Amino acid sequence: MAQQDFQIVAAVLFALAVLHTFAAKSVEALGDRLPRHAGLFHLLGEVEVVFGLWAMVLMLAMAFMVGGDAAIDYAESRQYTEPLFVFVVMVVAASKPILETVRAAIAMLARALPPRTVLVQVWLCLAAVPLLGSLITEPAAMTLAALMLAPIVFRSEVPEKLRYAALGVLFVNISIGGTLTSYAAPPVLMVASAWNWDTTFMLETFGWRSAAAVVVNASAITALLNRHLLDAADDAPPPAAMPVGVAVVHFAFLAGVVLFAHHPVIFLGLFLFFLGYAQAYARHQNPLIVKEALLVGFFLAGLVVLGGMQQWWLQPLVSGMKPDLLFFGALGLTAITDNAALTYLGSLIVGLSDEAKYALVAGAVAGGGLTVIANAPNPAGVSLLRSGFSDDSIRAGGLLLGALPPTLVAAIFLLL
Repeated sequence: MAQQDFQIVAAVLFALAVLHTFAAKSVEALGDRLPRHAGLFHLLGEVEVVFGLWAMVLMLAMAFMVGGDAAIDYAESRQYTEPLFVFVVMVVAASKPILETVRAAIAMLARALPPRTVLVQVWLCLAAVPLLGSLITEPAAMTLAALMLAPIVFRSEVPEKLRYAALGVLFVNISIGGTLTSYAAPPVLMVASAWNWDTTFMLETFGWRSAAAVVVNASAITALLNRHLLDAADDAPPPAAMPVGVAVVHFAFLAGVVLFAHHPVIFLGLFLFFLGYAQAYARHQNPLIVKEALLVGFFLAGLVVLGGMQQWWLQPLVSGMKPDLLFFGALGLTAITDNAALTYLGSLIVGLSDEAKYALVAGAVAGGGLTVIANAPNPAGVSLLRSGFSDDSIRAGGLLLGALPPTLVAAIFLLL
């Protein structure tokens, strides 16, 4: 009975955490009314802190209701590879040699094409980079795209509604752009082994649909941004010259981290070597985004702890839906839970038809841009782009409205 009661408590705490993400800006605003505690309210208003905070509340509640040993055993039974990987790949992908090399390549291609350079740059960041996520993983693609778009799109000269629309397109395109392979998108990775979905299957089943939706979304928002970006190219810093050898070593570290993404002992070891190399050649570096990446990892680890207690109500809900309903159900559920957790629960269901399997994953990736928690790379995007919005905060409602149109486009193509 105690365990059943605690499952309800865990569901309530999860619901409170979701509500907290939507109310984060209002919580931060309380600091203006209570200046003595402004620092605390600013902390509680950080979206990346929300799930880690409520995960701590969950652990304390479990220790009180079920027992301290049970709480420790549960915390140690969770799989933290994804939060650790996102932390590492964010820091490596955002390093100056990689960022400047990618930025220079995009700038060179943009100058070679007929439209205005800045428009091509924006389009490539919203279309080509998300699709590149199928090779370098979605968190790395999110990091690169966000850092390159920040000085061009997410600035005060661009109307905030368009900034939210661009953010929604970025999040949705990252979510579906990683589905061309079987390892880059977290929701696909969760089922690939159980359902024997290899990269060939992903290309044949999701490939053209996802790519087409990415191109349509990127083209539409670039057209809307057209007249607001005419002067952006003049203010953007020129790509910095980078020694080839330094860039090659950084890309080798990134490739190693991606290759061993499911082996934390190895990619954490590579990360330590990377930190040493970055320190040795500090003159070619910008400050590494360790703080931002740690906050994102904290957010995802909290989601792992809280989400692990939701199987009792999510799995029956998913297993009881027919394929057509399952697509829209997964799309809606993704807005309030991590899409990888949702597809993982689906992989545990025995007897799912091929149509139901496709519907579950397609709905999960289509809805991956609706909220901060919908897809693992989203917190990284929020952390890197928040300064481009008023009060240095991204409103959950603004993101939801901005992501609805590209989500609809993704849903249409994935249902074809």
